Amino acid sequence: MRLKHYLSCMLILLSFVTVNAQEKKELKEGDQAPTFKYLDINGKEVSLSDLKGKYVYIDVWATWCGPCQYELPHLKELEKKMHGKKIVFVSISCDKDKAAWEKMVKEQGLGGVQLHNGGDREFMTAFGIRGIPRFILLDKEGKIVNPNMTRPSNPETEKTLKALKGI
Repeated sequence: MRLKHYLSCMLILLSFVTVNAQEKKELKEGDQAPTFKYLDINGKEVSLSDLKGKYVYIDVWATWCGPCQYELPHLKELEKKMHGKKIVFVSISCDKDKAAWEKMVKEQGLGGVQLHNGGDREFMTAFGIRGIPRFILLDKEGKIVNPNMTRPSNPETEKTLKALKGI
């Protein structure tokens, strides 16, 4: 009898998980990006709506991530090349150790908008981010241009950004 009850509970749970997985749609080109509101390196709250009117190139990263660190000099160079254009570079750290993030941002002189997600996984979950670094490109209205944008180290990235309409 217990086994039968256990199996019934498992079937209900499994059907609930399956329904929720089916309801969750994968974000794609043209979809409105999920909003975020995180603190920047100076403690000021920044949200996606604050960035309207500019393209947004998002880097989801962490201080302990080797591939993320490899991209940092390339990201800095890309920011320099795109200076004065209608694009903002946003780096969202998923570090649990906020002090390590603050230290790296200051020591490395990282530019753009430096945000710390404070352990919030909602944005990462919405984009299905399972590995970092992850780059995302949004248009001036916050719609997704590319949910899996090329890395700053890829020469195609600069070409793609320079070709954006109204950049």
